[in-house]
Amino acid sequence: MPAISHRLREKIPAHPPRPTAPEHPAAPPREDAATRLRPTGSRRAPRLTPADREVLWLYLLTRIGVAVTAYCARWLFPNDRATRTAASVLAPFEQWDWGHYLHIARDGYFPGQAGPWQAGWDNREAFFPGVPLALRAVHVLVPSWAAAGLLISFAAGAVAVVALARIARLHLADAGAGRRTVLFFLLSPCAIFLAAGYTEALFLAFALPAWLAAQRGNWRLAATLTALATTVRVSGGFLAAALVLQYVLTFRTHRSLRSLPWLALPALPAVLYSWYLQAHTGDWMAWKHAEERGWFRDFHAPWEAWQHTWQAAFAHTQSTGYAAMFQAEILAMLVGLLLTALLIRRRRWPEALYTGLSLWALGTSYWYTSIPRATLLWWPLWIGLAAWSLRNPRVKTVYLSIAGPLTTVVALTFLSGRWAG
Repeated sequence: MPAISHRLREKIPAHPPRPTAPEHPAAPPREDAATRLRPTGSRRAPRLTPADREVLWLYLLTRIGVAVTAYCARWLFPNDRATRTAASVLAPFEQWDWGHYLHIARDGYFPGQAGPWQAGWDNREAFFPGVPLALRAVHVLVPSWAAAGLLISFAAGAVAVVALARIARLHLADAGAGRRTVLFFLLSPCAIFLAAGYTEALFLAFALPAWLAAQRGNWRLAATLTALATTVRVSGGFLAAALVLQYVLTFRTHRSLRSLPWLALPALPAVLYSWYLQAHTGDWMAWKHAEERGWFRDFHAPWEAWQHTWQAAFAHTQSTGYAAMFQAEILAMLVGLLLTALLIRRRRWPEALYTGLSLWALGTSYWYTSIPRATLLWWPLWIGLAAWSLRNPRVKTVYLSIAGPLTTVVALTFLSGRWAG
């Protein structure tokens, strides 16, 4: 674990001077906190480089793997076993939250001016409008709603992996750091949610370029992209907080107040969405109250949430499938806590704030929900694993040997309609 902490501190220019890296790169000289947090590279993002194209090729191969898994799932786990026929080609991806995004995009948040206490209400206002708006726009050209959702995630995922690789190359002194980081990311246990018509891919398509822009000192672009990320998930607010802290910590470097007003921009989507909900329901926090009604996301002390999750995982109060998912929630929480502690230890304050706020939001409900999915949004985790593996080659072998089967299991769980929250 010390290797993760050590490599998270390293930075190189945006364009590595060496085409290949030594097997055991030398440790860089010690840097003070101000130097580590100083923006690096050009303000203008370069066009696709050979390293970017290599990452996109890896991304395409894993998308083919997801398609093969989905094909097998529709034959192995048909919706109607009596007819002995497989489901439609895109049916494996039409699971769980997808139904909410589809209904919002097709019918709106308040079909027929329905209210939150009327029959048939499905708490859809808990979902931010970014994905439904994108889905409705793409549907103009793509007749199939499911295909439109998959196309959005496919394109957004490509943007996300290129940005993730560039962030990794900024931090790690190795030419292959970006490719390795993306490999770990795309083979993470919950990677199926990057392919489905969910929020993760679209959020990262905005959030990762936003963080990359902040590292380059382009605060206006960073704030604009963060605002777009906020339309997709409430996690955009956590990114906005990290962005403000990054600005403050690097102020001695850029010494400019002209970009400061732009840092308020990410709050605008949340304010507008709350205003829209208030106009229809009379409740400024209708989205939060919908989460409480539908997913038990009312506030509980962290130790209470841990206790409830532990009981659901091991006290035989849930079916085995749900119990296994609650066990995954606990493991993901422990990983997040360890990651945040390491970031704090290495004074990576903005990233620690981002992951810490995410853990607080997810760890103070009645029980843990969707923390494994949230690991996809913790880019320091994947960069840290890549850094560790560069110092110890066995880490890559161990990770792929364990994560590979888990990725397949979670993918089949989701694609067959079982809960894989």
